[in-house]
Amino acid sequence: MRNILIIGAGRSASSLIEYLLNKAEAENLQITIGDLSAELAQRKTKGHPRASAITFDIFDEEQRREEIGKADVVISMLPAHLHYEVAKDCITFKKHMVTASYISPAMQDLDEQVRANNLIFMNEIGLDPGIDHMSAMKIIEDIRDKGGKVLLFESFCGGLVAPESDNNLWNYKFTWNPRNVVLAGQGGAAKFVQEGTYKYIPYNKLFRRTEFMEVEGYGRFEGYANRDSLKYRSVYGLDDALTLYRGTLRRVGFSKSWNMFIQLGMTDDTYIMEDSETMSYREFINSFLPYHPTDSVELKLRHSLKIDQDDIQWDKLVELDLFNDDKIVGLRNATPAQILEKILSDKWTLKQDDKDMIVMYHKIGYELDGKEHQIDATMVCIGDDQTYTAMAKTVGLPVAMAALQILNGNITTPGVQLPLKKEVYLPILNELEEFGVVFNEKHVPYQGYNPDNVAS
Repeated sequence: MRNILIIGAGRSASSLIEYLLNKAEAENLQITIGDLSAELAQRKTKGHPRASAITFDIFDEEQRREEIGKADVVISMLPAHLHYEVAKDCITFKKHMVTASYISPAMQDLDEQVRANNLIFMNEIGLDPGIDHMSAMKIIEDIRDKGGKVLLFESFCGGLVAPESDNNLWNYKFTWNPRNVVLAGQGGAAKFVQEGTYKYIPYNKLFRRTEFMEVEGYGRFEGYANRDSLKYRSVYGLDDALTLYRGTLRRVGFSKSWNMFIQLGMTDDTYIMEDSETMSYREFINSFLPYHPTDSVELKLRHSLKIDQDDIQWDKLVELDLFNDDKIVGLRNATPAQILEKILSDKWTLKQDDKDMIVMYHKIGYELDGKEHQIDATMVCIGDDQTYTAMAKTVGLPVAMAALQILNGNITTPGVQLPLKKEVYLPILNELEEFGVVFNEKHVPYQGYNPDNVAS
């Protein structure tokens, strides 16, 4: 019997667990699901004879070490900052580890010890990061194998609402952690390179610099820049590429509307608002507007943002019930960002029958035999329901597949790593297609920003 320990049984673990349960008999697996909520962990076992549920406290060192010691592979679906303690125990007990999270500096510092123990710590193998890395590297390596040179690399990904559930003016609902949506883009300027020139977009300008793209069958989308695209330049082997840009996808118009919150200061998470617990939604809005003896909150807001009453931006604000004096925030010592998250959650939480959607879009321009070419690759995944969401599928399935590939000895390169090697991404991408995660590639004319390659 081969033991897999899964730490964390939240929404993103649903498809991961189901995949491993379906493989348990054929692969001789025993799956232990640990979560602070024993009831949640038990529910995820579905009564499978090869699965067991335990109450698991990551801060209980004795329990953590005991359970990790019994496992062959540990899958951590915890928040990223909690992986480190798990990782140290995995080294102590010589266990492989898989996570969907970005590699933190602390995790990277363990690389030498991981290699010394011939262990595999696979990170960034969820959706974004994860499927984006693997699908991009497959195309990039194919180009290199033909003797081509990559000139342009752009990659976009978005967690959105499926078309059949898209019924608000923002064309958006929360499909992942709402807090991450509210704080998106903060913490430093977005950095990328465009036609050989370094570009920077400060937070207050981020949502007004967007790029547009069409996905066949699903319409038009816009992308805004991720915070640091440059950190993947060397990782992807694209130090000589003229353009490297990673971004987040939304429906067209979202970014312009979101910018209203930024300009007002409602996404700020650095200070606490007095009397937030008893504050009404209307008072929250008014707190960011100048005093006026006669003008209403609505009028002051329109003046402040320079929007007309018949502007769609105004309708979007009204739809959120922002001017309601009867709705109370009800959060003690809350920051503006926390209050905004509460207000948006009233309107943007997926309903029981709603489905989510993941959209990924790569643009890869290259030179081959003296000619310029471009491949556009798109992937759209629609969720099944509120348990097996598109987000749960695209985050959880590659994690589960990687764990099984490691267990079966198909992934052998040791170290703290990303899924950038063919031994990792080829079998996983092929298997993902069986679950509807399919990339459609098409060759289009090269769309370099500056055909003459003159920096601008």
